[in-house]
Amino acid sequence: MPPAEIEDQRTHKRTMSELAELRRLVAREAHEAEPARGHHHGGPRRSTIPIFGLLFVAAVLRIYGLKQGLPFAYNVDEQAHFMPRAIGMFGHGGNPDYFVNPPAFTYVVHAVLSIRFGGRDGVYSAYIEDPIQVWTYARLTCALLGVLGVWLLWRAGVRLLGRPTAFLAASILTFCFLAVFYSHQALNDVPTLAPICLSLWGTAGLLIGDRRRDWMLAGLGMGLACATKYTGGIVALPLLAVALHRWRADGLGPVVLGLMWAGFAAVIMFVIANPYALLTPGDFIDDLIHQQTASGDDVGKLGLTQTNGFSYYLTASGWGIGWVPSILAVVGAFYLFFRDRMRFWLLVPAPVVYIMFMGSQVRFFGRWLLPISPFIALLAGVGALAIATWILKSPVKARRPRVLAVLFVALCAQGIVYSAHSSLILGRDDTRTLARDWMFKNVPTGVKLVLEPIVPSAWIQPIGKTEKKGRFGGDQWVKYPVGKSQIDPKTGAFTPDGKPVLVSVEDFERVLRPDLVNTYVRGGFCLVVVGSTQRGRALAEPGEVPDALRYYRELEANSSMIYRISPFSKPNEVPFSFDWSFIYFPLAYDRPGPEISIYRLRGGKCGDGKGPLSSLVTPAVAQEIAKEGSLEDATKQSGTPAGGGTDSAISGASSNNAGAQSGDAAPTTP
Repeated sequence: MPPAEIEDQRTHKRTMSELAELRRLVAREAHEAEPARGHHHGGPRRSTIPIFGLLFVAAVLRIYGLKQGLPFAYNVDEQAHFMPRAIGMFGHGGNPDYFVNPPAFTYVVHAVLSIRFGGRDGVYSAYIEDPIQVWTYARLTCALLGVLGVWLLWRAGVRLLGRPTAFLAASILTFCFLAVFYSHQALNDVPTLAPICLSLWGTAGLLIGDRRRDWMLAGLGMGLACATKYTGGIVALPLLAVALHRWRADGLGPVVLGLMWAGFAAVIMFVIANPYALLTPGDFIDDLIHQQTASGDDVGKLGLTQTNGFSYYLTASGWGIGWVPSILAVVGAFYLFFRDRMRFWLLVPAPVVYIMFMGSQVRFFGRWLLPISPFIALLAGVGALAIATWILKSPVKARRPRVLAVLFVALCAQGIVYSAHSSLILGRDDTRTLARDWMFKNVPTGVKLVLEPIVPSAWIQPIGKTEKKGRFGGDQWVKYPVGKSQIDPKTGAFTPDGKPVLVSVEDFERVLRPDLVNTYVRGGFCLVVVGSTQRGRALAEPGEVPDALRYYRELEANSSMIYRISPFSKPNEVPFSFDWSFIYFPLAYDRPGPEISIYRLRGGKCGDGKGPLSSLVTPAVAQEIAKEGSLEDATKQSGTPAGGGTDSAISGASSNNAGAQSGDAAPTTP
């Protein structure tokens, strides 16, 4: 036999031996993860101590800064959907009357508030006296469900790939920037991770044996994931993959029976967590259609310079989950394809199909990537250990504690830095909160002002006993109706009949005209509050809204800046982005929130700088304006926004701008 063939045979035998050894390790660890019946451990195993440490760190990252922005929820989805609807159920029963977002998380928050405050009267009383405590419990529920997701991913990973890979995957999810940031808001994105990982846990068990409880566990997780966030249904793909595997191993009959058990469990759990989908099917179907239509509508695109959803999600995976984990996930996918085809089909199709589907939508959000983050984390763990095995020439050496420590640092360094920074700044006062505090201390009650749609409508209302009691319907000041305009934002022309139309938060920049400044002055609206999350849209696409840029120039030319606060350590350090202007990923952030500028107009009813507002114009502020440059300078620095997802698209409008920070999220998100 030629020497080359002899060497090929030796290499093949060595590779097969290593693969067999690795499979024995994974099988042994999966077996050890299954508790023996009737066996009681006196204390935690040494092998479980690291995961408990991870869970502690995950909890700290997700809980610190939990009260950010309160008592105002500056994310429009958080303000509109889950916690408020959970409170509403105390008044009108269990029907959420809303299925654009599934209600499982709403029911959980409702139950938590009921237990904590003792039912309807207790919740209402607590919300009136101190809404911060009610919001905090809703956010805490989200954060703890995020920690639960880390633990369930570890359990699923141990069954599927062994303890070392499971630990690395759980570490990635612990420090995943998107998961940490959105654990601070009472939204359904992070809570969906727990049932997804629960389903993966059951699915992984089916690789070990055909057990009814694993079929049902996979189904229960899938049903609950769908009832929490519809896109959580992607976890059905791994279950179908393992069903094909069991078909080859056990035949068609047992697989059909197993799928029936899984389907039964999924339907039951979905109905339990979303009962009115069955009781009011017409409303449920209508809202599903509305949700899908909203996801595909080309609305709220001003400022979005990246329009390719596929490249967006690939990029978002890099900064939102981690560049090293994302790259190693690809390595892990190739490794499984050549070495373990069954686990390849279990882990790889789901994220690929998900990105293909979500990337084909017109609108895309960074947080929409979260349902596939467990898959990316598991694949990254596989890829990391595959490279370590290749370098050390042994799967056993690659799984030693020192090697795992190196892999942990490589996989989690980015997440540790950015997630810790994010949680730290969320513990600081929001720029909108500081601006509001300044206004309540310095701006007299009843002053007329123009407030860009960057805050909830209640932002100008007194809260608590320490603030002045407002007039004019409870508001501290009289607000210009920026939610209406005689200019149609769709056409840019005046309405034919001259009647005003409603203007959504997303379209505000499209109806700005320079002559509005004179309109403000004639009406006595002498203060103008400007936020970078609105003006930044125009700066990002100046060719789309040239009148908006002329409006801001006119505003600056006919006013004095009386207050300014920036979330950055340096002026204009982070250009506008539909992601990073709202979720504070760049390390340049010193605190949460947009840049806020307050201008005092001159002339006409606003006078010449004298009167009750004259003391608000200070030389120090004037120097700050000169130091930071002009609007043209800011336009040049805006560049192309980093990221590019519409983590801020808002559909719909209200006559009083109801609500909301422009751009944090869409009321109609999947």
